[in-house]
This record gives sequence, structure tokens and C-alpha cells, in this order.
Amino acid sequence: MLLPRLTEEKMLLLLRQGKVSKWFSGIGQEAIAVGVTAALKKDEYILPMHRNLGVFTTREIPLRRLFLQWQGKEGGFTRGRDRSFHFGSREHHIIGMISHLGPQLGVADGIALAHKLRKEPRVTAVFTGEGGTSEGDFHEALNVASVWDLPVLFCIENNGYGLSTPVREQYRCENLADRGRGYGMEAHIVDGNNILEVFTRVSELVERMRTDPRPVLVEFKTFRIRGHEEASGTKYVPQELVEYWAKRDPVVNYRKFLSDAGILSEEEDLEVRKEMISLINREYEAAARVPEVAFDPDKELNDVYRPHVAARRTPVAPGRNIRFVDAVSEGLYQSMERFDELVLMGQDIAEYGGVFKVTAGFSDRFGTDRVRNTPICESAVLSASMGLSVNHMKTVVEMQFADFISSGFNPVVNYLAKSHYRWGQHADVVIRMPCGGGVGAGPFHSQTNEAWFTKTPGLKVVYPAFPEDAKGLLATAIEDPNPVLFFEHKGLYRSLYGQVSEDYFTLPLGEAAIRREGNEVTVISYGMGVHWALEAVDECRASADVIDLRTLQPLDTAAIYRSVRKTGKVIILQEDTLFGGIAADIAALVAEHCFEYLDAPVIRVGSLETPVPFAKALEEGYLPKLRFRNALQRLMGY
Repeated sequence: MLLPRLTEEKMLLLLRQGKVSKWFSGIGQEAIAVGVTAALKKDEYILPMHRNLGVFTTREIPLRRLFLQWQGKEGGFTRGRDRSFHFGSREHHIIGMISHLGPQLGVADGIALAHKLRKEPRVTAVFTGEGGTSEGDFHEALNVASVWDLPVLFCIENNGYGLSTPVREQYRCENLADRGRGYGMEAHIVDGNNILEVFTRVSELVERMRTDPRPVLVEFKTFRIRGHEEASGTKYVPQELVEYWAKRDPVVNYRKFLSDAGILSEEEDLEVRKEMISLINREYEAAARVPEVAFDPDKELNDVYRPHVAARRTPVAPGRNIRFVDAVSEGLYQSMERFDELVLMGQDIAEYGGVFKVTAGFSDRFGTDRVRNTPICESAVLSASMGLSVNHMKTVVEMQFADFISSGFNPVVNYLAKSHYRWGQHADVVIRMPCGGGVGAGPFHSQTNEAWFTKTPGLKVVYPAFPEDAKGLLATAIEDPNPVLFFEHKGLYRSLYGQVSEDYFTLPLGEAAIRREGNEVTVISYGMGVHWALEAVDECRASADVIDLRTLQPLDTAAIYRSVRKTGKVIILQEDTLFGGIAADIAALVAEHCFEYLDAPVIRVGSLETPVPFAKALEEGYLPKLRFRNALQRLMGY
């Protein structure tokens, strides 16, 4: 406990000197971080918060690397890309937080699930504050852990304040441990300022959890002596409360205990402090001599995704005429056979086979451990997929409908997308996205929301239009260690047939397909839009290059530019509403890189700027099919 305390005192001095930018103090809470970490095995994962320096020092992370991290330098865990404790260390089995707090609870579920599937007697510990227990992610993560009997130790550091908001304004139950009962979960209250109680109670709990996997909730009663972060101060805290908890300082009281027991003399205490202060100063000075991080655009861009060279596997067996939905199912099935570490998660995907029956029969072949029904909690499940990746597994998550991913938006765009860039942890996750209109499903089951994700660096976005592509690209997406959003148009599931080999095969991401060749106009689309475009080209008797993008991120700009330089006219079709969609970026790229070849304005066509309506006539008017044909005719006559 003394090492993180003295390190923090050094950090507070550096903060006042302007040598670090921010600090979240855990002074007075060291017993929790140190006690929990000491009770765990070194190969058991811990997911700490920003007041848990004791986790990092107890796992013996070198102070020099921590100082480099806090100063945003090259030798830090994030190499200047993130601050504070927003990092992880696979070597030390520590997975750092993000500022959104809640997702890490679900990540702990995923890590624990991987251990359980491999029958490894391991516990995963995850921290949150009392403020974080008000987030939906907290409740979703506890529910998933309870339903799946996951060995997760949920540690609540109840330090009295969420920034400046006291607990009486945060929740109504007497103790946060009481919330465990609602999830059928064992729960305990522990004096978080008593290192012996923390270590002893946690040691007993995790020993039982290893042999009898189940989640346990522990509320550690403690207090935040300093501000939420140093700039916020503590004026809102009554002085008598500060004095009450000052008498319960875990470092001071344990030192007194050791002294009274004849274990630690005053001279020994002073000598230990002297050695630690010398170490801290020495490590800080070494870090201070390291130059500031330099900006290298190529290096920054190259680290957004984990490097991956996809192996191109060409099918040998002849094709059979199958439906789009069957191609998706077959690609998924063969990937399950190929990768023993692949887990499928989603609502109703096991015995029921999913609402579109893509996984019908899968649980009979692979079992319900690998084909897992989930509660209706998209955020926790998507966070758990990240945890499975951390613990060396692959995941495919089925969104029942693409629209529902809004309930799990945060872990996708802030955790899965950013982890590799921040500290080198990839997210080996594919999210299947049944999407699209034209089936009378209304505003909440018909969106094609790819533009939410093409804007987010770190995500890949795939959107096939034909059965062969659906199978081959899905296999590639599953092999890819980066997070992939895989869009599947519901309107194509059972209406579109195509020749698809029964072999396992892959198709490269980032390569568009030319569905029709011509000289007068370039037509660019993807998904259902490709079929509308082909129909319109035939009706208008246009000599057109019809480009099926297939993947939106990465985007095959080379194929686009080649065609535009040949035809001189461009029209882009998307099913999504027009403003802010992928068509806008493609139009801008064409204008920027092919301007001198253009013989007409670049035309974009998309759906009406409204939510997707239900009634047939309204939906037909909303969708861009008819408008596209008219726009194509106008462009041809320009």
C-alpha cells in the first residue's frame, strides 16, 4: 500500500508543477486495490479504474513505464494516444478502463466466459465506483454473469461521491450490495479501508469461485479523500466527514497495527519509505529524460487496425443455386467447424435458430456453450465479445435487427474500435447486422445504418449483395482479427438465389466487384441498391459500369477512380437516407481525385429524410428505387 501512496504524492507534486496534466487520486483507497490484487493469481485478469494504482504496482508494473504513460511518451502503454489508466497490459493480465466506465463490466464477463468454456479455474475481477452502478451496463453485466454463472468478482468501491454527487442522490437502497439479490447473486459488504479484511475475505471468495464458478458482488465501503480529480477540489464535502475517514486511513492504521504487533519498527518504516521515495524519484527522472512523442502519420494510421493479410481461399467444388440466407448460414457453419475458439452470441440463436433461422441446427452440432442465447442486453453482450477477444477467442454477435445495435453503440465505437490503436489489444469480433427496408417492418426494424460505423476509425464494414459474396466475405470477416460490422439485407435473405460453392472459401475485403461494364456512366452502390441499379440500367438501356462496393471500410477507391476516368459520369445509390451517408464521401472523393474527367455533376440518390415508414405506399415512396431510375435518365441526357 505504501508504494502507490508515495507514488501518488509524487504525482500530486508533479501536477502542481505542471509536469502532468491530470490525476485521479486513490489516496485512502489503497487497501482495496492492493488487497484484491494480492488475493488473485497473477494470471487472473483484473479490470481496474482510475483510482486503482495499487493494482498496477502490486502486479509489479515498472514505475518508469507508468510515468511514461502518464506523461504521454513513447514508452508508455498507449504511446501518447491516451492518458491516465486508459490502457491494459496483457503481460500483467490487466485490462484498463475507458471513460465511459460501464463497458468494462461486460468485458469482464467475456474474459470469464472464455475461462469457463476452456474449463480453466480462473476468476476475473472488475472494479467500478458507486456512481457507475447507476449505468445500464452495470445491470446488464450482472445479469449476464448471473445467468451464465460466470466467475466474475464485481468490486464496487463505494467512496461516497460520484464527482460531487453524494450517494443519497445516486441510489435509494441502503447498500449497493443489496442489488446482488435482484440478480440471484451472492453479495458482501467489506470494510475497504482494512487491508486484512479485504485480503482475507476476497481470498476466501475467489478460492470458492474457482471450484464453483459463479459471480460475486462485493461492496467495499471507503472514502475519497481528495477530489474526483485534482482540479475539482473537495469544497462540497463536509469537514466532519473528512475528519471521520482520515482516522480510518488504511496505510496509517496498518502501519500502527504492524508496529503494535512488534512486526515493524519506526526505523524500518523510515528505511522502507526512504528506499521507495528514492526508487520513485529515480524512475521519474529516467522517464522525464525520454523525449516527447513525435507525430508520424503513417505510424498512427497503421496502428488503427491490427495488421492482417487475408489468405485467399478459392473454392474448388462447383456452385449450387442457394438463397442468400443459406449462404450466410453455410459460411457461419463452416467457420464454426474451422475455429474451435469461435463463439456465437445473440438473442434466440440457439434452439430457435434466430429470428431468420440463420443458426437453425447449430446448437445441435456445436452445443449451447458455443451457440449462446443471450438476454436482451446488447451493450453487455457486445462488451463481452471484447472480453472473449482479450482472452484469445473469436466471437460473432447477431443483432436480431441492425436497428437494435443502438442499445450497444458505446462498446462498439468506443471499446472495440479504439482498443488496438490505444494499446494494441485487437477485437476479434464480427457483428452480424440484418438490415434494410422494403419488407413493411417500420421504423425500428428497417434501418440500414452503416454510416454510423464507416465514420469510426478502427471498424471494418462489409455489405454484400449476392449469396457468394455473403458466404466468402463472412468467412474473411471471421478470420480477420479486427472488429467487423457485417450487414445482411433482410429483403435478400429468401428472395435472391445464386451459385455458391459448398467449399469453405474467402473473398478479400476492400475489393469491389464490377457487375456490369459500360462506357457512358459509372453506377456505384452496395447491398440491395446493387439490384435496383442493375434493374434501372437495363430499363434505361444505359452503357454503365455497375460497381458493387461489397465493403465500405476498407473502400475500393481504385476501382471507383478507374471507372470514373473511363465514363466521365457518376451516380451513387444508397438505401440509407441521403444526408451524411457513404455516398457523400464517395462523391467528395470523386470530385477531389477525378474532377478533370467529369462531364457532369456527381449525383447522389438515397432514401427520403424521414424514419422508415410502415405502410407499403409510404415505404415505396421513402425508398430511392424510383428516384434512382429518374436520376439515371437525367444524368444520361446531361
